[in-house]
Formats: sequence, structure tokens, C-alpha cells
Amino acid sequence: MEKSQYKTQMRAKRHNRLRHKISGTAVRPRLAVFRSNMYVYAQLIDDTTSKTLAAADSRKEGAGTTMERAKAVGAAIAKKAAEHKITEVVFDRGGFRYQGIVAALADGAREGGLKF
Repeated sequence: MEKSQYKTQMRAKRHNRLRHKISGTAVRPRLAVFRSNMYVYAQLIDDTTSKTLAAADSRKEGAGTTMERAKAVGAAIAKKAAEHKITEVVFDRGGFRYQGIVAALADGAREGGLKF
């Protein structure tokens, strides 16, 4: 097995372990984060109805470092959450470590008004 396949499988296992513990509702949806090599994505998900309430990604954000774009994605998802009158979320880091890009996105969401 290649190293990249192994890393992907291990991240999926970590994400499954996390998903057994957390779940989103309409009042407090799950803020799911996915990080690729180039972009970062965030979604607000209501797991009771399996619907995505809002989404944001760094493909639409302007120039800057990846950390700056991740922070902008956090602010964008917080703004979209405010439009849906959502103030609290459950943070789902997607099997990634809470550092770097994932932490920057969370900081941007907190600055935008979301509570974890």
C-alpha cells in the first residue's frame, strides 16, 4: 500500500471515530471541515435530516496564504450561519489535527460570531 493511500485510510478511521461521538441538529449543526492540498472547505450540516445548511470554500476566496484563506472561509461560514440564525455549532475537524489550517478556520468562525 502506498503512503498516500495509508494516510487517507487512517484519516478516514479517525473521522469515523469522531463521528460516533458528535452529531449536528437543526439548532446546533455540525461544522464539518475538509482540507485538501490546495483548498479548505467548510459545511454546516443538520444530521437529523441529512441536509447541508450552508457551505464555504477557499476556491472563492481571494489571494493570500492558505492560512489567510482558511480564516476567510471561517468568517464566510459564520456569516452564512448568521443568515440562518445559527449561533452555536459542533466542530467536526474531519480527522485532521486541530492545528494550522483547521485551527485558522475555527478562529475565523469564532471571530465571525459562532460558538463551539
